[in-house]
Amino acid sequence: MTDTHHATCVARRGRAALLRGPSGSGKSDLAFRFLETYSDAWLIADDQVILSGEGTQVYASAPTVLKGLLEVRGLGLVSRAVPAGARLFPVALIVDMTPGQALPRIAEPRFERVNGVDLPVIPLAAFEVSAPHKLALALETIGQGHFPGDDGRVS
Repeated sequence: MTDTHHATCVARRGRAALLRGPSGSGKSDLAFRFLETYSDAWLIADDQVILSGEGTQVYASAPTVLKGLLEVRGLGLVSRAVPAGARLFPVALIVDMTPGQALPRIAEPRFERVNGVDLPVIPLAAFEVSAPHKLALALETIGQGHFPGDDGRVS
């Protein structure tokens, strides 16, 4: 099953995060800062993401016309390298762009079924200075199924 979503997708260390939210919510801005912060991070797609379900994995790719392009508000479209084998990065996490004042202190475990696969969903305030680091931490922990426990610690 394949469908297209209004979202942005970045990957690091073999796992991809799907960034969702309305126009102007910070998806591309967060992706840009994530890519600039982590040299091993990759742009998979910006603005439109094609999601394909294959067995127990969901893979993200960009429409051909948008491949390698990232919108940087005020500057326009900038070119970013994309991995030749973007399909090597399964989507491990969905991140919903959320205003900072609406963020819970500790996110409750939540999952969403995408193309037959249950993916963890977390809220994140895209414009917070720490957002790229929080995204990296979420990919490393929640993206592997480690939600905070009752004590609020991420293992």
